Amino acid sequence: MDYQKLLDDIKAAMKAQDKPRLAILRQWHTEVKNIEVDERRSVTSEDVTAMLRRLLKQTRETLDGSIRANNDQQRTETLTTQVSILESYLPRQVQGDELDALIGQVLAGLGTTAKKDMGKVMGALSAKTGGNFDKPEAAAILSTRLTDN
Repeated sequence: MDYQKLLDDIKAAMKAQDKPRLAILRQWHTEVKNIEVDERRSVTSEDVTAMLRRLLKQTRETLDGSIRANNDQQRTETLTTQVSILESYLPRQVQGDELDALIGQVLAGLGTTAKKDMGKVMGALSAKTGGNFDKPEAAAILSTRLTDN
């Protein structure tokens, strides 16, 4: 994710008076700016994406807590909207048949069939997809393909 795109999207949200989008984008921007201040360096696209993932995880956890606590309906709806906004900035995740085929390639490339090597397979899969794959689905596929040896 490009830092300039984040800034442009904040401006667009301000013009459109889209309060939920503006709030979450500003929060994301603050996280990114903290890198510049704390580490005294310019941010990279990787930093912007890492902060996106971190903020998305935090917002999902807050949403789950809000749902479990039966909090205000408006707050829950806002958090749900913010999660979908953040998810829209993530690259498409590999899943389904495409993930199954990719796992087959990784297993063939590593030449492994043992469950003890599941971490290596997940690491190679992560490197191949940039971490953009459905991890629980990948684990389920791997558990059927790998043996206990």
